[in-house]
Amino acid sequence: MCFAVPARVVKINNLIATIDAHGARKDISLLLLSEEVKMGDYVLVHAGFAIQKVDEDAAKDALNLLREIAEAIE
Repeated sequence: MCFAVPARVVKINNLIATIDAHGARKDISLLLLSEEVKMGDYVLVHAGFAIQKVDEDAAKDALNLLREIAEAIE
């Protein structure tokens, strides 16, 4: 099963972006995206690659759902 996590782009250097996912920052590749990504955009991240640009509202909804699932597991 594949799992992609939405994250906000906070820095871009060529085809490498730094993303923020609940305070955790990581460098990822933008190589697989065909559309332009800017700082502040949200992307779906899987295995170190941005695989899709997503709408901010959809990203926040998904992040809230993931938080609820994590809290239920605890």
